[in-house]
Amino acid sequence: MLILVLSILSFGVVNAQTDTTKSHNFNLEECIQYAYQHQTSLLNADLDRKIADSKVKETIGIGLPQIAGTANLQDYLKVPTSLLPGEFFGQPGTYIPVKFGVKYNSSLSASATQLLFNGSYLVGLQASKTYKELSQRAYDRTKIETNVAVTKAYYMVLVNNKQIELLNANINQLKEQLDQTKALFKNGFAEQIDADRLTVLYNNLITEKQNILRSLELGKNVLKFQMGMPVEDDLTLSGSIDDVSLSSKDLPLTDSATYRNRIEYNLAQTQVKLNALSLKNTKAEFLPTLSAFGTGSLSYQNNSFSNLYDRNYPTLFIGLQLNIPIFSGGQRYQRVKQAEFTLRKSDHDLLNAKNSINLDIQNSITQFTNSLNSLKNQERNLDLANEVLRVSKIKYEQGVGSSLEVTQAQTSLKEAQNNYINALYDALISKVDTEKAIGSIK
Repeated sequence: MLILVLSILSFGVVNAQTDTTKSHNFNLEECIQYAYQHQTSLLNADLDRKIADSKVKETIGIGLPQIAGTANLQDYLKVPTSLLPGEFFGQPGTYIPVKFGVKYNSSLSASATQLLFNGSYLVGLQASKTYKELSQRAYDRTKIETNVAVTKAYYMVLVNNKQIELLNANINQLKEQLDQTKALFKNGFAEQIDADRLTVLYNNLITEKQNILRSLELGKNVLKFQMGMPVEDDLTLSGSIDDVSLSSKDLPLTDSATYRNRIEYNLAQTQVKLNALSLKNTKAEFLPTLSAFGTGSLSYQNNSFSNLYDRNYPTLFIGLQLNIPIFSGGQRYQRVKQAEFTLRKSDHDLLNAKNSINLDIQNSITQFTNSLNSLKNQERNLDLANEVLRVSKIKYEQGVGSSLEVTQAQTSLKEAQNNYINALYDALISKVDTEKAIGSIK
């Protein structure tokens, strides 16, 4: 009975997991679009944009009328008493206690203020919009980084698929060669050591394939993570490594102004604008501020609470307030100097960003070119290794070659395949890094 209950419970858990697991079949562009919608870092960057937009509206609200209302009710359990000179009552030399006021007091009032001129507020409006621009550029940078991370993870999975494809072909032809060698051994035309050498190679390839399959699953999980996809979801890729064009001709042309395409340079430019506005805001502290205000109130007084609101005593006044900064011990002046130095630093950072990006562009293009040359060389080596193996097998079958030659050719082919896979992955990663460096990833 216990086993039956546990079986039913486990069946329900499996079904629940199956119901929540989703299957996806994506190409590269679909993986990137999924990441744009689900990657938490990008979602947070989007929230930062919304926060910046709300900050702008908050800053605008400072210059709008500020209205507040108050209500007050007081019950004097003991009405205040004052001492008046007795001369007022014909009793010189004494003080007469007199109560002023009534038991119940209440008031209703409303006040409004309107900023008429404030230099810092005007600069703040400009700065808030620039801050919003900065958050947008930060969002764009996160989007680019997400694109790059997903693309690299996607290519890693494709390379693993290609490696498995090469391994399967190698395993199939080696299995055929091993079966032929065993048959020759049974008929006395080959030695046991010939079959043993091929068996060792065959077993090593099977083990390597199992390792690559595990790496493939790990690579898919890395891709899911970069996409913001739950790891338990099933993901298959509809693309192939053959769909990826690896040619320097596919890259956009670069010139001396290519650095302007990089989001990092745009961020540095925006930071310069913010620091310039900060300096302008600090200087605005020397200007006077002017605001208008007005207050209206209704006062109620009575010794009887039930009659408290029968009669009111209104008050209404308006006015202007001018604040003129005169002397602050040199604090404002020092703040201006600090803002000037900060602005100069940001100018230096902008120049450094330009030089750093130009260096990155040159390095990435060089690395990509070297990777393409290395890939072409490894492709030739792979073709050559296949040809050497083909000739070695023919020579062995015709009795003019040794099994050792075939084994060595098999080993060389395996090495050539590994070198090709590494060169292929390096070329793909260099391609992505170069596209990022020249700012072609938007």
